[in-house]
Amino acid sequence: MRKNYIDSIVLIGLFVSVIGFISCKNKSEKDTHAGHTKEMTIDSSIASLAKPANAQVISTIPTISPESGTRIFSAEIKGQITYDTRNQTSISSRVAGRIERLYIKYNYQPVKQGQLIMEIYSPDLAAAQRELLFIARSGNDDNMLSKAKQRLSLLGMQSNQINEILKTGNILYRVPVYSNATGYILEKPAATISNAPATTSSSVASTDGMDNMGAATSSSVVSVSSPSSTPVMIREGQYVSAGQSLFIIYRAESFVAEFALKPELASQVKRGQKLIFHTNADAEKVYTGNIGLIQPIVRSGENFTLARVYITNKDLLPGQLVSANIPVVYKGGWWLPRKAVWRSGNKSIVFKKQGDVFVPMEVETIVEAEGMVMIKTSISDWQVAGNAAYLVDSESFIKTTEQQKQ
Repeated sequence: MRKNYIDSIVLIGLFVSVIGFISCKNKSEKDTHAGHTKEMTIDSSIASLAKPANAQVISTIPTISPESGTRIFSAEIKGQITYDTRNQTSISSRVAGRIERLYIKYNYQPVKQGQLIMEIYSPDLAAAQRELLFIARSGNDDNMLSKAKQRLSLLGMQSNQINEILKTGNILYRVPVYSNATGYILEKPAATISNAPATTSSSVASTDGMDNMGAATSSSVVSVSSPSSTPVMIREGQYVSAGQSLFIIYRAESFVAEFALKPELASQVKRGQKLIFHTNADAEKVYTGNIGLIQPIVRSGENFTLARVYITNKDLLPGQLVSANIPVVYKGGWWLPRKAVWRSGNKSIVFKKQGDVFVPMEVETIVEAEGMVMIKTSISDWQVAGNAAYLVDSESFIKTTEQQKQ
């Protein structure tokens, strides 16, 4: 009987254990299910914040509002002193022949009026001199003698040279060519190259992604080529044609300050406008002049404009670099600090605040000046991140879509 009692107690204990195990298992499953249900509820509440990182950014960075209205900036333009092409003169060969002696060795060599430039041998000129002597010795027709002298004069001979031929009876096989002005001589082929402006790109290093922005900056990035004293290409023994222009002489009475402008700055200057400028070597001493010519130029695939200021100051020399400032007026559009606009490739991007996140939005820029960027896109009611660089890890980070910009 004692054995039966013990067996009964064991069975009751096993039954209670089984019931307890089942109860714990059911409770555990219910708790787990409840936990899953609670977590799904949390995920649903932050669904709007769980977009890809390149589509929006969660941040508490301060925001700014765009500014509007007319603004006036001072834009720096670069230029160079060069020769006034209005005061240039050309030296041509009046006869066809061979250069026997050449006294010009390099471009921009100073010359004086009446200075011997070269000596040319011309069979046509020698024949014309023989004709003159034949008519003179005949002594029968003064009219024919006068025409023979005129022909030699048209071929480039001086009156004293003609009289010397008649006096001595000797033919001059070398015809001298003299400078017809005082100034600086330049070989004609070199003049074509030297007068053409050359473009040089200059950009300011930046750490906020705005490098080489498509819009204009406050400084011109174009300069003109400087005169260089290079050897002339014409050589003794070379043949020239009648009427061929060989040299240009730039007179030293006046010079030109040529300023190169980007198209967006060119619209801000007018003919007759007064400019105050200084040489890059001495910013304290200023010069003044009026813009006399505005000329659009296309060079190396780049469009720009030359503004020429005609000057007569003897202190300035060709080749000197100069700088000037012009007022630039911008109307319309919206303005943001430069650091609020991020440059990604050829796109300009700002971070617009939408609720609790910042969304990258592509905008169209017009110009950049003095740390501000003019925006053409309508952003009047936007709140944007004050510093776009804080929201960017790399340029590939940002992704904008047409739908986001609407």
